[in-house]
Amino acid sequence: MFPTEFIIRLLAASIAGGALGIERESSNKSAGLRTNMIVSVGASIYIMISEILLENSTSGDPSRVMGQIVTGIGFLGAGVILHRGANVKGLTTAATIWCSAALGCLAGFGLYWELAASTILIIFINTGLKKADFWFVKNKKEEESKKDKLKNNKYDK
Repeated sequence: MFPTEFIIRLLAASIAGGALGIERESSNKSAGLRTNMIVSVGASIYIMISEILLENSTSGDPSRVMGQIVTGIGFLGAGVILHRGANVKGLTTAATIWCSAALGCLAGFGLYWELAASTILIIFINTGLKKADFWFVKNKKEEESKKDKLKNNKYDK
């Protein structure tokens, strides 16, 4: 791998991770721009290291490194998940960190079209589906409120 290709892949990973990070920052989430960029760039570096080491080899499998990235990022994602009573916060941020690592892997393998399509889809899911998420939560709260009222009426009689 030429140094220019290495740099191009790093830049592609940082742009994709940065795009996810900007969306998370705009939503005031704990893992924002820098976290997502670093995760994406780090995953890309690991993939490229494995590719470089295996360039002149007939044995080895760079996908094994990718499997370890997935496992390692799971621990990082677990750190942003918070439990507050019955509520769980941070799942989307954790999933976004996980996806940021996947974007880094795509960049590390030089799969630029796949990287662009995946980045756009992840940003759409995080932004475009917020209203749908709000709608489901609103309906759930309304149903719980109705159940509570029925329950309270039952005890009032």
